[in-house]
Amino acid sequence: MKFETDYIEKLAKIISDNGLTEISLEDGDQAITIRKDLPEIIAAAPVAAPAASAPAVQAAAPAQKEAEVKGKAITSPMVGTFYAASSPEAAPFVEVGSTVAAGDVVCIIEAMKLMNEIKSEQSGKVVQICVKNGDPVEYGQVLMYVE
Repeated sequence: MKFETDYIEKLAKIISDNGLTEISLEDGDQAITIRKDLPEIIAAAPVAAPAASAPAVQAAAPAQKEAEVKGKAITSPMVGTFYAASSPEAAPFVEVGSTVAAGDVVCIIEAMKLMNEIKSEQSGKVVQICVKNGDPVEYGQVLMYVE
């Protein structure tokens, strides 16, 4: 069996309609991977799957208002699960007070068993982390602020 053009187009539509970055399928000895070109804020890369017991990231105080936060928001480019580190044993990529350079990985969003590295678009200091390790995140949700 060969992957038909109609089938490939349907997979591309699934990626587009669901905010996914990549889909991979295997059928016997055949395999197909379809990737969506995205801005430089994320790069898909397979990494060890972190467990829910990974170290927690400091979360923002609920009473703190978004208007009070200074800096640029790093938002989730997809629906998935937020992970602060590449594995349960690893240290978090960043913590409040960490200095990051543009292009540094700041977290991972898992979507459909695919680990997507989220990178900072600017250099600066992490001033607030808005989600906890293992939290589900939505497309466009603020993950952290860098100033």
